[in-house]
Amino acid sequence: MRKFFKILGWTLLAFVVLLFAAGSLFIYKVKNGFPVSYETEKPSISIPADKPAILLFSKTTGFRHEESIDASSLVLRSLCHKNPSWYLYETEAGGIFNPEQLAQFEVVIFDNSTGRVLDDAQQASLEKYVENGGTLMGIHGAGDDSHHWDWYEKNLLGAKFSHHPLNPQFQKAQVSLQDTTFSPGLSTTFEGNDEWYVFLNQPKDATIVYSIDGDKILPSGNMLWMKDKNFGMGKNHPVAWYKMVGKGKTFYTSMGHSKEVWANPDFVSLIEGAIKWGYKK
Repeated sequence: MRKFFKILGWTLLAFVVLLFAAGSLFIYKVKNGFPVSYETEKPSISIPADKPAILLFSKTTGFRHEESIDASSLVLRSLCHKNPSWYLYETEAGGIFNPEQLAQFEVVIFDNSTGRVLDDAQQASLEKYVENGGTLMGIHGAGDDSHHWDWYEKNLLGAKFSHHPLNPQFQKAQVSLQDTTFSPGLSTTFEGNDEWYVFLNQPKDATIVYSIDGDKILPSGNMLWMKDKNFGMGKNHPVAWYKMVGKGKTFYTSMGHSKEVWANPDFVSLIEGAIKWGYKK
């Protein structure tokens, strides 16, 4: 009997250790991404000269929002059918981030792209692309803290990611329009059901497009040994905003965690409006 309990005790201990290790590994991946090789080969692309080109980039080395990425691809394709002058190029290979090929795109979208996904030279190319007049858009996971790229955080976000709610993770909230000049036809209000990102500060040097009332959600992100995430952004909780960067533009929305968000026509209208805003000179 003593042998049985000894074996049981060691088994339970091993299970706890493995559980802790798995949890730690997951948290590391979410916050840092796993190291990967960088694609440096330039792809062969042919973009019609008379069409505004959109680069949809969804490479991840951190948490992957698989269903949202798949749904967004279908929605962006449908928007191209609706706007037949658009040309959409989709990739998860960073080789396209070179000065010559980036210059062919009016808008670059980081679609739930997480972790370090570009090498130093590719990051520098994207920085110059924006500063020289290009547009960078980020959707949901593109705004978490796994990128470790100072220029990106400053110029796409202007804010430092902290956490997202966990109990419950997804919550309904009224999304309210703040900037009526951004894009015509956007809904004044609509109901969103999303994973609402909490940032440590209001976006610096940014114009807020949509916000929610942060006092009406449960913002706590406390879990396990992390007990310092029981706060939100208060009544003025931005969920979409834009910035001017040099001669270029950036736009970010923290909405877009799940495939269901892409079934919301009001959210899709926001993305469509942001793309049009992005290539409008």
